[in-house]
Amino acid sequence: METKMEAPAAVQANKGFRVWWQLMRPHTLTAGFVPVTIGTALALHEGQINILLFLAMLIASLLIQAATNMFNEYYDYKRGLDNEESVGIGGAIVRDGVKPETVLGLALSFFGIATLIGVYICMESSWWIAVIGIICMLVAYLYTGGPLPIAYTPFGELISGLFMGLIIILLSFYIQSGSVTTESILISIPISILVGAIMLSNNIRDLDGDKENGRKTVAILIGRKNAVNLLAAMFAVSYLWVAGLALSNEFSFWLLLVFLSIPKANEAVKGFKGKMKPIEMMPAMKATAQTNTIFGLLLTIGLTVSFFL
Repeated sequence: METKMEAPAAVQANKGFRVWWQLMRPHTLTAGFVPVTIGTALALHEGQINILLFLAMLIASLLIQAATNMFNEYYDYKRGLDNEESVGIGGAIVRDGVKPETVLGLALSFFGIATLIGVYICMESSWWIAVIGIICMLVAYLYTGGPLPIAYTPFGELISGLFMGLIIILLSFYIQSGSVTTESILISIPISILVGAIMLSNNIRDLDGDKENGRKTVAILIGRKNAVNLLAAMFAVSYLWVAGLALSNEFSFWLLLVFLSIPKANEAVKGFKGKMKPIEMMPAMKATAQTNTIFGLLLTIGLTVSFFL
């Protein structure tokens, strides 16, 4: 009897962990940590790195990204957009029975922890960081919350790329170096594009459902085929941009390491072509996020290696 009772408890525990992990939508968390590592690696060229500041920025960025995903889960449920058959969602509310208020409360708790970490970052750098941090959290909330969510408009890719790419890289660079340079802005552009690509891949997958619910995403406005072509163009521009930086006098040829991630970008584009069902496009969406991760890590390695050589 004891053996029979212990197994279900273990299964339940594993399921519980899976529910909360999926709620954070781990495939999107790459947009939280890649910009921080790049901004910090670039700051190496300006002086020594404060590891505690790096870790604080990393954790705060991941918490805000996870909270954004939870707001998405909560408000899509409240608007009746999610059901048990919905693909790509955490599913904590509609499939696993988690109370909507619990999801909202957890998201706000993550914001609260990120705010406390932000106070430490400000104490070690500048209180102007607090202003930018508040704006970032407001945008994160308004991405799916509020009367007109950003995610329902054609500006989702642009806003996400701007804040989770350029802004986070510049913040990560600034808290270490105390400045914002032309180089830091230039290096943030391809990552901003790739973060936007993650959002675009999500909107390509959800095109039909979003259209039925009155959303006006870029994928809906230009159509699925053109959206996939746009995704390919975003990848191409990111690689060409880095190639241009590597050929300039301000950066090293080591940045060309990012080209090792091209097969994954190619996999993402091919994975969308000819697909119509959301479940069929999940591997392509995953490959898009992986492209950002691999590209970002290789860029970080390139920046770090060029500092020591």
